[in-house]
Amino acid sequence: MSQLKEFLGLLNHSFRNLLPIILVVGVFQLLVIQQVPEAWLGMVIGLLVVILGVALFLHGLELGIFPIGKNLSNEFARKGSLPWLMVFGFSLGFAAVIAEPALIAVATQAETISAGRIDGFVLRVLVAVSVGAVVALGILRIILGHRLHWYMIIGYLMVVTVTFFAPAEIVGLAYDSGGVTTNIVTVPLIAALGLGLAVSIRGRSAMIHGFGLVALAVMVPMISVQLYGILVYSFGEAAEVATVLPQVSDSSASIPQGGSHAGVGGILLGMLGDLIEMFRDVLPIILVVLGFQYLVIRKHIAHVHKVAGGFVLVIIGLYAFVVGLKMGLFPIGQSMAEQLIALDQWLFVYLFAFSIGFATTMAEPALIAIGHQAEEAAKGRLKGNTIRLLVALGVAVGITIGVHRIISGDSIHYYIMGGYALVIVLTLLTPKDIIALAYDLGGVTTSEVTVPLVTALGIGLASQIEGRNVMIDGFGLIAFASIFPIISVMSYAILAERLARRRSTSRA
Repeated sequence: MSQLKEFLGLLNHSFRNLLPIILVVGVFQLLVIQQVPEAWLGMVIGLLVVILGVALFLHGLELGIFPIGKNLSNEFARKGSLPWLMVFGFSLGFAAVIAEPALIAVATQAETISAGRIDGFVLRVLVAVSVGAVVALGILRIILGHRLHWYMIIGYLMVVTVTFFAPAEIVGLAYDSGGVTTNIVTVPLIAALGLGLAVSIRGRSAMIHGFGLVALAVMVPMISVQLYGILVYSFGEAAEVATVLPQVSDSSASIPQGGSHAGVGGILLGMLGDLIEMFRDVLPIILVVLGFQYLVIRKHIAHVHKVAGGFVLVIIGLYAFVVGLKMGLFPIGQSMAEQLIALDQWLFVYLFAFSIGFATTMAEPALIAIGHQAEEAAKGRLKGNTIRLLVALGVAVGITIGVHRIISGDSIHYYIMGGYALVIVLTLLTPKDIIALAYDLGGVTTSEVTVPLVTALGIGLASQIEGRNVMIDGFGLIAFASIFPIISVMSYAILAERLARRRSTSRA
């Protein structure tokens, strides 16, 4: 009975996470566009499938993966074994990201649009290896007691330098790949690992040293994916890039068909094949937690049947999520882009972008969790609601500017390089105990629901506006959603510190 209550709570949580998108889309459809999309029934069913898939996925994590992951982190921290901690950090980062739903969504879109030139699975493995390596580096940073700001300044200087040489087709995708690495799985696991280590080591501060693993996990994939793009687009003949995404006309078209098989049997066989693929995607995280549990810690798992059930729910939830994406969120993003452009009033496009960015971020569960942890670590100096408001405004402004870039046809290079140049300057001016938190907040702003919708919106705009290339102009909105929250939080921290100094000076 308690398990049922917990699942219903997660179902409610999943619905509340999706509700802001439903409200924003509903208001624009009824009051601005004043018409209903043709394939609205398939979209509604897709949204319901997404809600169910996310709830099953989260319930599976709570039952099977999180308890073992937390137990392993505590065991290694207690033993104080640096090599095993770093190996575990790498393995945990890799395994969590390779199964990340939002990364699967972006990689699938990239492979489709690039006509196979970008390999979706290779992209995911590359990002996962990058995150694993940087989590291991972040653990070493916490143990050595290094502050984060020099890591981030040097890292983003590398990002900007690589961007200067990267082909236009890969830049937006690279930044989006970095932005989607920290989500349902990675944020709770990685943030808990960093904060747990900082608290357990004498002389370390939770605010200064505990935060930052999420920020590093966002930054490094941006470099590696751009290097991959330089390699891919420098050798061999370019395939013709698709300019319009395949449209989903009805719900049956969205369900995997299993190759050439016909009828219900073929559909069921196709679904079974995709479930097996999902098991392959989740297998790394299963192998990591079980391998370290039995081979390194050498302890049996308590409640094995519950853990096994959790792994099964993770696989089924991932499958439902991907099917729901194809049926609901991707078509909604493309449909809204087409309908808003048809109005021939760009103001409504900007308003929609701002509203989606603000509404979805305020409801983002990972942001709420990080805000709560920051409020506790700062001992009341920071308020969780203030953090959420600053980040939501940053995301809303960022997505709006990103939409303007697509509409105007400007090169993403200058926006991204300028944005991170500003971040580097602000890093030098921001109070040191806020820097790591600000970077982490830039990495938790894009949820498993927001990412597919925002990605589809960008691709929809690029495919509908004459003269735009979907591969060059369609990606990048997620990157803007990651940069501007860092700017808004750092700017607020600088302003608050200066006001506090002025007040103390006037009192003296």
